[in-house]
Amino acid sequence: MKIKIAVPSKGRISEPSINILEKAGLGLIDKNNRKLISETFNENIEVMFARASDIPEFVNDGVADMGITGVDLIKENEADVVELLDLRFGQTKFVLAAPEESNINSIDDIKEDMKVATEFPVLTEKYLQEKGLNLKIIKLSGSTEAAPFIGIADLITDLTSTGTTLKMNHLEIIDTILDSTIKLIANHDSLNEKKELIESVSTSIKGVLDAERKKLIMMNVYENDLDKVKQVMPSMGGLTISEVLSDKKTVAVQAVIDEKQVFELVNDLRNAGARDILVVPIERII
Repeated sequence: MKIKIAVPSKGRISEPSINILEKAGLGLIDKNNRKLISETFNENIEVMFARASDIPEFVNDGVADMGITGVDLIKENEADVVELLDLRFGQTKFVLAAPEESNINSIDDIKEDMKVATEFPVLTEKYLQEKGLNLKIIKLSGSTEAAPFIGIADLITDLTSTGTTLKMNHLEIIDTILDSTIKLIANHDSLNEKKELIESVSTSIKGVLDAERKKLIMMNVYENDLDKVKQVMPSMGGLTISEVLSDKKTVAVQAVIDEKQVFELVNDLRNAGARDILVVPIERII
């Protein structure tokens, strides 16, 4: 029994998607000669490359068992999929924006005869309905920012990460419609029929996410200094302590800590009597 994982073939989330699979142990066998379908180090798992906008529908229809794509695209496609994990990258906002020099400064300034241009007509229509607005929606496939300045529309809805592109095009955000991030998703039937394999993939990726900004810290401590070290030592799940063969009674101590704690903690541990301190990256926490 095999599964296919659909990942974006290009764009800003393509490389991060491939990277997280590789960190989870699902490296592509021939990633330098990318094909539509690529084998991984696991003979039962294949990676399928597709447009990010198509992935929700592919997973919904069972063309792919799993996929990596944005919340905005899932909702735009109205895909009925299982959201397994938030992958914690690709954060964007789907916003309503108007030209800086227009008289539109809030929702209250929008008139019924106005037009809105967008690449996301479904999300836009739902938003307008929620706000009680009946505007004409102009569907575009790109260059949405130009629409108000060439007379196509009065407003736009678009994705933005920092707002910089909107500002460069003299547009200002009127309202935030949706906060979006990248998700690991699965097909409902596949999750039932291939549960063990899909959960193995999800667990491995979650392990990568949980290991982010974590470090393994290891040190040697004389037994008579151990209590002082314990007092300053934080840990995810308690300390691991083992005997060291030495002329003076010594133990080895190790623990998982947050990356942000490393700088101050190393100095505190040295002052408490710890020696031979090592700080090591962690690939996965399962």
